[in-house]
Amino acid sequence: MSYIGRGTESISNVEVLDNLTFNGSASYTLQKSSTNFVPSSANNLLISISGVVQQGNFSVSGSTITFDTTVSASDTCDWILHYGTGLITTVADGAITEAKLGSNAVTTAKINNGAITSAKLDSGLALGKIGQVVSAETNTETNITSTTHADTTLSATITPTSTSSKILVSISQIAATDRDSNYAWIKYKVLRGSTELFGHSKIFWVEAGSVSAVKNGGFISLQFVDEPSSTSALTYKTQGAISDTANNGTARFQQASAKSFIQLMEVLA
Repeated sequence: MSYIGRGTESISNVEVLDNLTFNGSASYTLQKSSTNFVPSSANNLLISISGVVQQGNFSVSGSTITFDTTVSASDTCDWILHYGTGLITTVADGAITEAKLGSNAVTTAKINNGAITSAKLDSGLALGKIGQVVSAETNTETNITSTTHADTTLSATITPTSTSSKILVSISQIAATDRDSNYAWIKYKVLRGSTELFGHSKIFWVEAGSVSAVKNGGFISLQFVDEPSSTSALTYKTQGAISDTANNGTARFQQASAKSFIQLMEVLA
């Protein structure tokens, strides 16, 4: 029964090649619109010779087709069809199943940057959840001679990517007290903007009767988790004060240009 329907040249991915003119040899050049044509493979070709469909009895190399036997000059090429990978131009939604994807077919290059969300990661993967890290340091010597807290010049700013993120705050700041006599304490605060997150009124102190000098000090080392519930830029900073300003009471930070450090890490939910 002959084919009934639209012309084969209109079927997507089916190409109609120029008919061959046989001359008694076995090899011929495939062409489309008088231009040499290289098929995907011999299995993609279907040829009709003198009313008999040929398939599997020839090979191809480049644009050359070679039949298993010579083809008589009296034979006629009725048509040559080259079939592509499939006959569908646009794949229907949901038509490609897992079974249709080849092993290792999806490469990293085919995945958009940022396309894989944390929800798609296996909960058992030990990948960590640190979204970003911001570090800052200062070696600006700061002497505070007031009982009112003032900035120590140690600060860092971070912008969380989600309101559910937590901020791990790590501080290592050098500080010391100074007083001519009696004793005094360093008062210390850590703030997010104007919000106090940590406060202590007695960090380092000076013993009674000491002579004028830096009497006691070292590193203030803190680490804690903050839950700001924000995606705005957040500035974390430290402030210091002296408990008593009498007898030259002073709270010293970064004395002799010693470095202090602050690190902010966004911990994703």
